[in-house]
Amino acid sequence: MPQDPIVPASGLRRRLGLPLLVLYGTGVTVGAGIYVLIGAVAGHAGVHSSWAFALAAFVMAFTAASYAELATRYPVSAGEAAYVRAAFRSRLLSTAVGTLRLAIGIIAAAAVTLGGAGYIRQLIDVPAPLIAMAIVVALGMVASWGILESVMLAGLLTLIETGGLLWIIVSAVHSGVAFGPALLTPPPLDLGVLSGITFAGLLAFFAFVGFEDLANVVEEAKNPRRSIPWAMALTLLITSALYVLIAAIAVTTVPPGVLSASPAPLSLVFNAVAGISPATFNAIAIVSTLNTILAQMTMTARVVYGMAGQGDLPRIAGRVDPRTGTPLIATGLVMLAVAILALAFPLERLAEGTSLATLTIFAIVNLCLLRIRIRRIGSDAPYVRVPLWIPALGLITCLLMIVSAFVAP
Repeated sequence: MPQDPIVPASGLRRRLGLPLLVLYGTGVTVGAGIYVLIGAVAGHAGVHSSWAFALAAFVMAFTAASYAELATRYPVSAGEAAYVRAAFRSRLLSTAVGTLRLAIGIIAAAAVTLGGAGYIRQLIDVPAPLIAMAIVVALGMVASWGILESVMLAGLLTLIETGGLLWIIVSAVHSGVAFGPALLTPPPLDLGVLSGITFAGLLAFFAFVGFEDLANVVEEAKNPRRSIPWAMALTLLITSALYVLIAAIAVTTVPPGVLSASPAPLSLVFNAVAGISPATFNAIAIVSTLNTILAQMTMTARVVYGMAGQGDLPRIAGRVDPRTGTPLIATGLVMLAVAILALAFPLERLAEGTSLATLTIFAIVNLCLLRIRIRRIGSDAPYVRVPLWIPALGLITCLLMIVSAFVAP
């Protein structure tokens, strides 16, 4: 039986328990999704937007299960690169996958930075590029401070952002919004409608980017083989329920065309269901997007650290500062890359690119688990072991979503 080549040798501090991990995963996922992308999804799926989010959640569930097993087999930072190295014994492929993972984190952070700047501009009249730069610098400094401090702040922001979504749901129910048809009525068997939902599902897939970030803070979890799988499962369940409900309420209360044209779409929904000034909700939306950017930058710096530790990047990039216990050089490089992309590309292009790159990584992760299980690589039994058909379906669904991006109108 081939032995695992991956052994954690961390200079990072194990300070994260299950509650903070769930808050971290939920925070990065929610902020990257519904606050920023509901308008773009509604523009393609219309009144069937909740089905687009449900489709994305269905595809994500198989891959989440595969991640849960791999994270317990190989509890190391730079998770995806480590999984590839274990499965294929190829440094070149491992480096390529790790580099793609870095790109995803950076592009996602840049996309949400633009979304956050859109909400901030509803409150203060400052040029978007200046807002974007201020966001990146401020959150990069927080990410450099320390993992416990970063995740505790992210946890607090998560409570605020999920509270904002729950406020919308409770207000909609209290005011008698009839969002049941948008939630429960299946779309017609029309090629144009289904194609729009499928492409919207690809955009909505970006809204679920985040749970896999937990695999890259695994070296800072107190009990990774138990807490990481639970954190992934709870993150996916919480975000799926919130997304589907909010999407149904949004397209019921505000015309999809209006949502798609707004730089702050959920503030329109909030005003429609609660009758309160959108400025109140804009503040919550700003908190949400800042949370996601902080979590993405923190995670991506850990990928740089992990790849440097494996020799895939210069060792200096993985240097941990003894005072903060964080990889300061890696964090600085991530800040620079996020700022450049946020200034150079529009939101929807960044979101679509992130979704396609993420689907590619997810397909590779499922393939890695299939190869590891079939070839019986590794001697230590993982805490979580999923049926073999899970990664098989994960691989198939990811490939189908990738193909749909190129055939959709």
